[in-house]
Amino acid sequence: MLSYIHLSNDVLLQPVFLHCLSGFLHLLLLVAVPLSLVWKNFTTRVRDESKEKHDDTLFKTTVFCSLGVSAFSFLLCLFSYFYWYSSGWSEEELVTLLDLVLKTVAWGVVCVCLNKGFFSSGERRFSFLFRAWCVLYLSVSCYCFVVDIVVISERRVALPTQYLVCDVVFTCVGLLFCYVGYFVKSKGHVREKENNGIQEPLLNGGTNEDDVLRSKENRGGDTVTPFSYAGILSLLTFSWVGPLIAVGNKKTLDLEDVPQLDSRDSVVGAFPGFRDKLEADCGTINSVTTLKLVKSLVMSAWKEILFTAFLALLNTLASYVGPYLIDSFVQYLNGQRLYENQGYVLVCAFFFAKIVECLTQRHWFFRLQQVGLRVRALLVTMIYNKALTLSCQSKQGQTSGEIINFMTVDAERVGVFSWYMHDLWMVALQVTLALLILYKNLGLASIAAFVATILVMLANVPLGSLQEKFQKKLMESKDARMKATSEILRNMKILKLQGWEMKFLAKITELRKTEQGWLKKFVYTAAMTTFVFWGAPTFVSVVTFGTCMIIGIPLESGKILSALATFRILQEPIYGLPDTISMIAQTKVSLDRIASFLRLDDLPSDVVEKLPRGSSDSAIEVVDGNFSWELSSPNPTLQNINLKVFHGMRVAVCGTVGSGKSTLLSCVLGEVPKISGILKVCGTKAYVTQSPWIQSGKIEDNILFGKQMDREKYEKVLEACSLKKDLEILSFGDQTVIGERGINLSGGQKQRIQIARALYQDADIYLFDDPFSAVDAHTGSHLFKECLLGLLCSKTVVYVTHQVEFLPAADLIVVMKNGKITQCGKYADLLNSGADFMELVGAHKKALSTLDSLDGATVPNEISTLEQDLNVSGMHGFKEESSKDEQNGETNKSEPQGQLVQEEEREKGKVEFSVYWKCITTAYGGALVPFILLAQILFQGLQIGSNYWMAWATPISTDVEPPVEGTTLIVVYVCLAIGSSFCILARAMLLVTAGYKTATILFNKMHFCIFRAPMSFFDSTPSGRILNRASTDQSALDTEIPYQIASFAFIVIQLLGIIGVMSQAAWQVFVVFIPVIAVSLWYQQYYIPAARELSRLVGVCKAPNIQHFSETISGTSTIRSFDQQSRFQETNMKLTDGYSRPKFNIAGAMEWLCFRLDMLSSITFAFSLIFLISIPAGLIDPGLAGLAVTYGLNLNMIQAWMIWNLCNMENKIISVERILQYTCIPSEPPLLVDENRPDPSWPSNGEVDIQDLQVRYAPHLPLVLRGITCKFPGGLKTGIVGRTGSGKSTLIQTLFRIVEPAAGQIMIDNINISSIGLHDLRSRLSIIPQDPTMFEGTVRNNLDPLEEYTDDQIWEALDKCQLGDEVRKKEGKLDSKVSENGENWSMGQRQLVCLWRVLLKKSKVLVLDEATASVDTATDNLIQQTLRQHFTDSTVITIAHRITSVLDSDMVLLLSQGLIEEYDTPTKLLENKSSYFARLVAEYTMSFNSNFEKSDDH
Repeated sequence: MLSYIHLSNDVLLQPVFLHCLSGFLHLLLLVAVPLSLVWKNFTTRVRDESKEKHDDTLFKTTVFCSLGVSAFSFLLCLFSYFYWYSSGWSEEELVTLLDLVLKTVAWGVVCVCLNKGFFSSGERRFSFLFRAWCVLYLSVSCYCFVVDIVVISERRVALPTQYLVCDVVFTCVGLLFCYVGYFVKSKGHVREKENNGIQEPLLNGGTNEDDVLRSKENRGGDTVTPFSYAGILSLLTFSWVGPLIAVGNKKTLDLEDVPQLDSRDSVVGAFPGFRDKLEADCGTINSVTTLKLVKSLVMSAWKEILFTAFLALLNTLASYVGPYLIDSFVQYLNGQRLYENQGYVLVCAFFFAKIVECLTQRHWFFRLQQVGLRVRALLVTMIYNKALTLSCQSKQGQTSGEIINFMTVDAERVGVFSWYMHDLWMVALQVTLALLILYKNLGLASIAAFVATILVMLANVPLGSLQEKFQKKLMESKDARMKATSEILRNMKILKLQGWEMKFLAKITELRKTEQGWLKKFVYTAAMTTFVFWGAPTFVSVVTFGTCMIIGIPLESGKILSALATFRILQEPIYGLPDTISMIAQTKVSLDRIASFLRLDDLPSDVVEKLPRGSSDSAIEVVDGNFSWELSSPNPTLQNINLKVFHGMRVAVCGTVGSGKSTLLSCVLGEVPKISGILKVCGTKAYVTQSPWIQSGKIEDNILFGKQMDREKYEKVLEACSLKKDLEILSFGDQTVIGERGINLSGGQKQRIQIARALYQDADIYLFDDPFSAVDAHTGSHLFKECLLGLLCSKTVVYVTHQVEFLPAADLIVVMKNGKITQCGKYADLLNSGADFMELVGAHKKALSTLDSLDGATVPNEISTLEQDLNVSGMHGFKEESSKDEQNGETNKSEPQGQLVQEEEREKGKVEFSVYWKCITTAYGGALVPFILLAQILFQGLQIGSNYWMAWATPISTDVEPPVEGTTLIVVYVCLAIGSSFCILARAMLLVTAGYKTATILFNKMHFCIFRAPMSFFDSTPSGRILNRASTDQSALDTEIPYQIASFAFIVIQLLGIIGVMSQAAWQVFVVFIPVIAVSLWYQQYYIPAARELSRLVGVCKAPNIQHFSETISGTSTIRSFDQQSRFQETNMKLTDGYSRPKFNIAGAMEWLCFRLDMLSSITFAFSLIFLISIPAGLIDPGLAGLAVTYGLNLNMIQAWMIWNLCNMENKIISVERILQYTCIPSEPPLLVDENRPDPSWPSNGEVDIQDLQVRYAPHLPLVLRGITCKFPGGLKTGIVGRTGSGKSTLIQTLFRIVEPAAGQIMIDNINISSIGLHDLRSRLSIIPQDPTMFEGTVRNNLDPLEEYTDDQIWEALDKCQLGDEVRKKEGKLDSKVSENGENWSMGQRQLVCLWRVLLKKSKVLVLDEATASVDTATDNLIQQTLRQHFTDSTVITIAHRITSVLDSDMVLLLSQGLIEEYDTPTKLLENKSSYFARLVAEYTMSFNSNFEKSDDH
């Protein structure tokens, strides 16, 4: 463009004129742009053009073209400045520089204006003024080009190549702009295309953020990721992720903003093929080995693995170009020039190698993360599917906590291993290449380097095996802790009622201490490994240079610098090797665990012979059946079972507690292993469990359970299950979201929803496991009449029941005792013949003896109107509970206000500095931090010092005299090396100590706060969220976060060291370095909002996954009975993909950033090289310049690593943020109030005085108890009755201060319970809760968790509640095992254990909360008798559905809608025929008598 030859004969051909013309033209543009903008604002209203999004490729090209010209001019300006810097300035050179500066600014302005649409005009792309300027620009460019061509051809003068390149570039740009300006018409407001993949390579300038937001709906959760159809340029530069980062920069990202995965990465698309391959390899999943599992995983992603291997190879080769060329570069600076332009060739080689290294590394890392996500998703799906098919025996060996750990920890770890996949073979390649370079420079001394490297690697073997061992133990102890945590969270209400929560917290703390023991060993071993390997390069270089001295190889600074650069690159695989080996060890442990889980026995398919519908006259047939939960046990659970049930029969199963009734139903479902016999089932099945299994989600979804909505049928089912009135109360109706395990429903409501689910399925065979025990008498008889006798009158129904009144309606009654069917027949026949049956019915008649005075025939005709008067299903069931629903009172835009379970809370915006500060200062108040930083600064200083010493103290070439003797050279180097190694040791040990202490303190704080949280917190927080923090987030804090923060600090120190060394050689590098750092930080700030929210989304998307998993594990028998496995598997796959989506985009966004940072640091490096070759020889010491290049080779890696670490630290610190969230949960009132401790004998009388008690579940909700005043006299029995939801349970919760009164008070023996500590209160009261609970462990732990009683006391109490013989039968007696949730004990036996607990405690106040719901009448009578015998002088408060349970009470309290309806002695209430209580009793006896009459008709 511009000629350097003075053409004196014609002014128009002189360079000064050309530069002035060009500069004037660009200055004209700079003046015209602001003037035209001002004019536009005055003459027209603000139009939408500025927001217009041009979608065609040509327009985008003009934007990037202008940006490119600006950057090109800037680099040319810098080059010219330094080129002329040493030789002084001429007038021509000043004009040239001014022209280049104006060009840089003008084209930058053009880029911005085009991007913002300022140059648009009507139907044309550019305004008239800008088009005119383009013509002028093209004319000037062509003119300059012609002048230069004339100079070359006519004057035969050599013109520097770069100027001809400039001429060509500027002329082409002029042509492009004129073409777009005059020949391309605007299409008006063009709608934004879905990302077509041809996007901007570096800045996302073309993507206008407002448009990105407007098109959120198109690109969000409904569209596939642009990655799957991106163009080559977009893929290369990761621009396909640009729009998402732009959205994140504009607003807080939500899951709907994140696009769907490509079918290759989605588990829905990838899993079927993977499963088929694995099954083809192994035959069945049950015979899978770790090796076969690995093979199938590799085959599922073999293309990506091969491609990344190729990229890794290219990357390794490119990374060694620098060290290989350093010696040549130092010799060039020393004046040994082999050919013309050698300097430029060397610079180009360095730069090109850097670009290749950067591109390959970015794509290698991204593709490996893609593989990791796919592998994790496949494993999670395998584990989930396996959990659905596990046999009951296998399930007993694996608790839900352990199975969840396979998913959250092991599958995650195998996914993370993808990062390390190629490391082992790359170490071999890198060592080989390093040795070749060393051999070229140092000859035979390279053998010493090889031996030293091998020694260092061998030192890793014992450390690696130790790490593997500790890792395995750490995982096992973590499993045990998670298992206990999971169980405790499930039963938190019981713990609070019993006042046991701190004891169980101590149990968790003990388990954590064991885990910490292994964690400590693990992290200190890791610290030793760090010391060995940070010392390794220094050790290798000392050995190598020492060998050179001994065998007399001359050391020159060029060769030494080349060797040091090689050691520095070799350092990476050696540093990485311990991580790789540790990761291989951890992954192997995880794969072994997963494979052994997949090998567990499935539910045997041959237990039940399934016959197609209509192929047999019998629905269920059992011939000589022997079944056992424990195949190894000598006594089968069920023996000699013979049973034939025809289609349409109603079969009742009854018997005492533990007789095998529930097991019989489980046999029909195929859940119990068969020892011998035949079991045939004809038709589809529906099953209702004894303890309800409800999914979290809408009530409607629970009832439909995967079926299509049939409104008419749905309404009928709701009517039959008495659910209509419950739903009317709710503002959301059947759209109400149920909390985890139905926590915001009463027991009766859960049971009725469960029955509704079964009815809606329209199956052939219905199996009911005592579903009427959880509902009151009236609702029970309504359900029996409407469901079993109504909707299911033509179906086969088998129902287990303890209520004798439901037996006469059965076509067949099966009586069970000790695992055998002792009697079988119709009601009337059994009454005459059966001793066992008479025992049950006799017990019931005895219970009714109190009612002898009441004549059933004289019951007033009000029973028909009872439904209107008393709300059949208890309208208030949900009122009381829906008030719970709103406890956290948050509103959600998409959902109406008041749902119980809210979206998981996540912090928004930047992670507060206070989070980092707390993390840093938790351990020892941050006292170790300065010492850790000091150790790193000393290490860096000594490292640079030792390398500087080697560069300075060795000659440039053999003919130069060395400044110091060989011995001095090595001794000083060794001393510096030893010093730096000790700094590393100190740093590693201090860091591990601080990290370990931080993890311990935060763990204890979080768990203390969780255990002291009020019950409302557990009602509204799914346990998955708490478990996620206790496992995943705690793991990150244990082993990652402290090291991540430290790593960032260390890299900053390292970067400052490198800049220091480079500026020693060439301070001018700051001219480029400062703007590059500024741009890098801008990029980082632009990227971080999106990355941070994506990381938070990962945390939030993980909890539903875990929750769905744990719900499935607890409900497998229900899911299998309805044959719904495939639907649950699909849901799991969708949730897994939901978790992978933000993870995939985080990986893409990270590489988007790193690619741009790598490019910028490569430019910095290239610039410093150009500067070094431009300086005249002798101005700078070649050794020092070589040292600067040696460090500069690492610059891009260190700079990108720093920003990557910063982002990673922000992402990881979110785990600390989430843990800290749970250290701030509002706490319950204090456990002990020291100044107000009650007397040890309190309560001595047990009088409970309730005064104007008002209770609400949250400040903004209506009252549930609306002013209750009554007195329960000390030592008397008081029964509390009322419809479901009348406030009975709320009253009990207030007595135990699970809920605090809004007004009024409760006095026990003249002490206000609100004035004393919770522990003092709860430990002096006793309760037998509605849901009997047992914990995993031993019988003794369950009976006496606080270890307060002797064995004799325990046995005595066991005998009192008829459990003594049962426990003596067991092998370990008091030490015999209890499985998770006490599942190896029947429901009735668990209830007796709860009775046992209160017998030991002998409190003055005892509460029975529907305590006998799960037991037969005989056992109920036994419990009542035991209580009468041992609690004669105690105040007993009974909530009961069975009227008989409260008939012998001294007082009866009847609640309705939170108010006292009646309160008197039973006799007085029964005398008044119009009293509510009399009507309830009459209704109960009527249903019983009518059933007896039916039996007489038979």
